[in-house]
Amino acid sequence: MPEVYVESEFAPLRTVVLAQSEVSIPASAMSSDDMRFLSAESRKEIAGGGDMKGFAPERQARWAGEREAFRAVLERHGVQVHRPRLLTPEEKAAAGDGYANFFARDPFFTIGNQVVEASMRFLHRRREVLPLREVMRDHVYPSDCTYVAVPMPEVAAPDDPTLGPGPFLEGGDVLVLGKKVFVGTSGLASNPLGIQWLAKFLAPYGYTVEQVRLHQRILHLDCALGFIKEGLLVASEEALLEGIPESLKEWEKITVDLDQATSLATNGLPLGPDVYVTDPEFSFLGQEIERCGVHVEYVDFSITRSLGGSFRCSTQPLLRKF
Repeated sequence: MPEVYVESEFAPLRTVVLAQSEVSIPASAMSSDDMRFLSAESRKEIAGGGDMKGFAPERQARWAGEREAFRAVLERHGVQVHRPRLLTPEEKAAAGDGYANFFARDPFFTIGNQVVEASMRFLHRRREVLPLREVMRDHVYPSDCTYVAVPMPEVAAPDDPTLGPGPFLEGGDVLVLGKKVFVGTSGLASNPLGIQWLAKFLAPYGYTVEQVRLHQRILHLDCALGFIKEGLLVASEEALLEGIPESLKEWEKITVDLDQATSLATNGLPLGPDVYVTDPEFSFLGQEIERCGVHVEYVDFSITRSLGGSFRCSTQPLLRKF
């Protein structure tokens, strides 16, 4: 029987879902303020919208290559890697203006032995969980775990820039530390109603949930805060509107500025308390982490990062435990 359990962000990673590299950015989204989390250069590269396979095939190939290089690192460290399937033509057609199958962190998440399908805010990402359902059938259904979904978001008026009341709750906003769960909200992804739902769902299992308010340029909490090992974190204090959460203030911290955070400096991935994966762009960060006794692996993720996510965003653990 497959085991499903996530103890913390830095417990040894044993089983993980690694994203595919498939997205069509809606042209309408590129003129929206909701894309403010992307750099001006990144917005320019995808300004016309559409599937990268069509308008930038060489870039698409490099992107897929980044994910394969990351997979090799995961497997070298003994991590079992699962992949979602690709979108079908019918799913792409049904999505209308844009579709997504590119960041496995957000459409579902795992807390302890609770697997939760998320409720995505961006319209082109609302079906992103579908290619992951085969993973659910093969590894979640047979496991002794709970499997639920956040309520479907309400339909918003066409001119509502908030995209309605939700509830919205996305995996990139969810950080797990034992029985404590931190959930970010910036106005771009998870919202207070989604956080309220999660707190209500988890309370009978002994979890507490803390909301963390984020700068408006930050998409998810893991773009502002990351746990490396017990007592060590990386954070952009500019991106955390109320500062480091009180329960984490005694931790040793490595700081990055807001621009580095929006470039995904905090979105590396611990493979356990002794190994951390980041981009060579952040070698300055890697050197600080190495000084704290953690081995750092480097993978070039520049194309992935240009789309708004990095190593944590590209993965969702199914088994992380000591």
